[in-house]
Amino acid sequence: MPRITPFLWFDDQAEQAAEFYVSLFPNSRILDVVRFGSDAPGQAAGVTTVRFVLDGLEFEALNGGPIFPFTEAFSLYTEANTQAEIDRLWDALIADGGEPSQCGWLKDRWGLSWQIVPARLGELLADPDPERAHRAMQAMLGMGKLDIAALEAAADG
Repeated sequence: MPRITPFLWFDDQAEQAAEFYVSLFPNSRILDVVRFGSDAPGQAAGVTTVRFVLDGLEFEALNGGPIFPFTEAFSLYTEANTQAEIDRLWDALIADGGEPSQCGWLKDRWGLSWQIVPARLGELLADPDPERAHRAMQAMLGMGKLDIAALEAAADG
């Protein structure tokens, strides 16, 4: 059966981005890097594509030039079990030019959008008490980086 692989278009930093991403997540590694020579039509010598795995999911990254920048229409979503893990991922991904956004979203230094979400959020939003769930949702909507303790406190009223 065919496998679906997310394909990421970078200007010329696919290898640097892949190396950075695999450093953040367990069960991650670079699978291969394809380089083209200086005689490639319309290209300078360098990396064409990078195939890598992030926590078991395979990705392909291309150095395709600045034609197609990333938008928020595509993001990578990851759940974290602890506030320390949220803080670690958030801080690493916004470092060196990344941009925080709201509701757990951010853009990394290459413009790729990420959602760093506590696993606990799904439980709070699905609470059988609709008022508890609503309070958690309202708290989340006012946050940039998500704070598990603050979400729980809001749900509790």
